[in-house]
Amino acid sequence: MDDCIITCSISGVAANREQCPAIPYTPEEYAAEAKRAYEAGASVVHIHARYPDGSPSYRVEEYRAITQAILAEVPDIIINYSTGAIGIPMEERVHHITALKPELGALNMGSMNYAKYSPKRKAFVFDFVFANPFSDITFLLEQMNSAKVKPECECFDTGHIGNVTPLLDMGLVETPIQFSLILGVLGGAAPSASNLAHMASILPEPHTWEVIGISREQWKLVSAAVALGGNVRVGLEDNFYVPTGEMASSNGD
Repeated sequence: MDDCIITCSISGVAANREQCPAIPYTPEEYAAEAKRAYEAGASVVHIHARYPDGSPSYRVEEYRAITQAILAEVPDIIINYSTGAIGIPMEERVHHITALKPELGALNMGSMNYAKYSPKRKAFVFDFVFANPFSDITFLLEQMNSAKVKPECECFDTGHIGNVTPLLDMGLVETPIQFSLILGVLGGAAPSASNLAHMASILPEPHTWEVIGISREQWKLVSAAVALGGNVRVGLEDNFYVPTGEMASSNGD
């Protein structure tokens, strides 16, 4: 059996400590969470930067401070930066990657509705259109390639996987392609093992892939990914709860 690579997304960009007290805000807290994740088996950390008050930051300065703090604690860990954002200029979605050159940069592979619905309230908690046209995708790829950062192609549905085809033909993506298959966001693929198996079955060769399971469905999708020979992403960006239903006290849980 091949090794399973574990990525930990340690903070996300939207949730706060009122929802989960373990979410890190300061560089020192990011570093402590990255060390806990590393000691629990993670070899990659996915980073959304924040100001020390917890609000999202897209500045190079916060990414630099957080990354330096993490690498001081865990020198061997692989760094993966986000480029996903709504309403942020394209240059600001990627300038931290070109300036700091992490090993990996996450890249959303298509536009979609991006929402959360509450059956209890009979209302949407949030409701966005997450726009990622090919013009934006190609710009981000050109910037990543100029910095020699490998893109991680984030696919929320089967159509997003197909969007890689013209990018391969243009020479903007090199094989083996790294895919993240994201299930559980309203507007994308529903979080089922059968959907994951189908998405994994249509990935172009050669490739590697991981699953990103959103909310409490994460654990069954992690199990399915391991059974299918994939890698996994966990962490407080995607899910606050351990399999017992208790809230995680850290990313190490």
